[in-house]
Amino acid sequence: MVIFNPEDKRYSHLKGKTAITPVFGKEVPINAHPMADIEKGTGLVMMCSAGDLSDIRFFREMKLEPVIAINKDGTMNEYAGLLKGLNVNEARKKVLKILEEKKLLVKQIKTTHRTPICERSKDPIEFIAMPEFYLKQIKFKPKMREFAKKINFFSPQSRQILLDWIDSVSIDWPISRRRYYATEIPLWYCKKCSSPVLPPKGGYYRPWKEKPPVKKCSKCGGTEFRGEERVFDTWFDSSISPLYILKWSRDDKFFRSAFPCTLRPSGKEIIRNWGYYTILKCYLLTGKCIFKDHWVNYHVVDEKGKKMSKSKGNVIDPKEILDKFGAEMFRLWTVVEGDLTRTDFRCSDERIEGEGKFLTKLWNISRFISMFPKPKTPGKMKPTETDKWILKEANTLVKLAREKYEKYDFHTPVTKIKHFLWETFASHYIEMVKSRAYNQERTFSRGEQDAALETLYGVLETMLKLLAPVLPFIAYRIYMDIWGRDIHSEKFPVEQSYKTGIPTAELLDINSRIWKAKKDRGLSLKADIQQVTIPEGFRCVGEDLKQAHHIKELRYGKKLEIIL
Repeated sequence: MVIFNPEDKRYSHLKGKTAITPVFGKEVPINAHPMADIEKGTGLVMMCSAGDLSDIRFFREMKLEPVIAINKDGTMNEYAGLLKGLNVNEARKKVLKILEEKKLLVKQIKTTHRTPICERSKDPIEFIAMPEFYLKQIKFKPKMREFAKKINFFSPQSRQILLDWIDSVSIDWPISRRRYYATEIPLWYCKKCSSPVLPPKGGYYRPWKEKPPVKKCSKCGGTEFRGEERVFDTWFDSSISPLYILKWSRDDKFFRSAFPCTLRPSGKEIIRNWGYYTILKCYLLTGKCIFKDHWVNYHVVDEKGKKMSKSKGNVIDPKEILDKFGAEMFRLWTVVEGDLTRTDFRCSDERIEGEGKFLTKLWNISRFISMFPKPKTPGKMKPTETDKWILKEANTLVKLAREKYEKYDFHTPVTKIKHFLWETFASHYIEMVKSRAYNQERTFSRGEQDAALETLYGVLETMLKLLAPVLPFIAYRIYMDIWGRDIHSEKFPVEQSYKTGIPTAELLDINSRIWKAKKDRGLSLKADIQQVTIPEGFRCVGEDLKQAHHIKELRYGKKLEIIL
């Protein structure tokens, strides 16, 4: 059929008429249809049986009977007439030659076409109509949209990928394939009447090489059968995975108590197949939505930003990464490099190796703290204002980690925990309380010293528990060495309240400026400072600052002043 857009006045006079094909001399009806693009080419479009997906959709919509002129081997068949036996490219060249010989070729120009190609061979794909098994899905699109809006997506932006796919579905699901390797369709057919034979459920069958489970056809009495050679679409198999996990049809009590599945983790590229088809198939079998949450990850791409593919030869072998850097370093990198639920990021050996510095830092922090005696009765000491400040900062991370982990967000809390441990805890708090923890000059009371030790151990213990889901091995080793217990059997930290008015940014600025002043004068950080004036609001941490920076005279005023 030849079509033009209903709004295209140039061709309205052709509606209801017929065109004659120049090579075969067949009459083709002309009609108006919105699929024709006024701005594209001449505005007239010849819709054939299987030129591309648009043709296929058009034929299905118009309920036209397709004429397939291409064999499975890519050669033209009897419907192609004088082109029979030629491959597709040869047939195209011959058609062009015939048009030239008949002087019917008005103009010949190079144009760019959107042509589907094979992902691996890059050869053009030709569509051929073949009988397949289909599972109804069009009628269930409203229910699928309802479920897509009901499921919690992490991150929420991934929900649109599923909604867009549901909207694009225009035919029922073809669940059979003609491949060598896949799950066989368990069917046999009577050679006499073609009646199908189904085997008992629960087994795995290979009809193409096994005998059927019956000796005679129940309809005609035939005794010869042929096995089904087609196989199932991969997603038809894997879409049953959550029901298998929930022991559906095998343990009703377990199924009822465990339904629905809490989580479906998947890559963004398979939301439209594994995610969608699982929701569809499980709904058809149970009448319910199978998932509560859908955790979607984007891709780790190569260093040039390209998706890894065996055919492109740019696949980075994860075993090589693990052998080179270890699982902890690689896992930490995947968490802090970027939010993989929102965007792709590039694989970089240099950046993976860089995360090893934090693991070393964590190990060294733990070794330093473990040099001091552990508090015998944790929670009994009264923390100083300096201790309250760091405990408040740590508990902010406990709250953040609980909230984000429950939403499958590891990037946000771990990035902040990493910064806290390295910068705030190690670089500032530990430096501020070293003198109190050692207390060699007996400047502090025993209670103040014990408060420092309890805080050091307490913050380390909390941070290890927060990091354990991401750094399970190093967290286990450190925790076992210090506390003698398996950290993965411990309870997750619970947020506690610590009231202090110490502003973190200003306190860190005071430390940094004092250290910088010494460095600028070429002095050791342990060198004495004659006099320092700090803002009045920091009087409560004054003694820790005085001892940490070796200040001979500490005064309080409106702003920081340093006299070396």
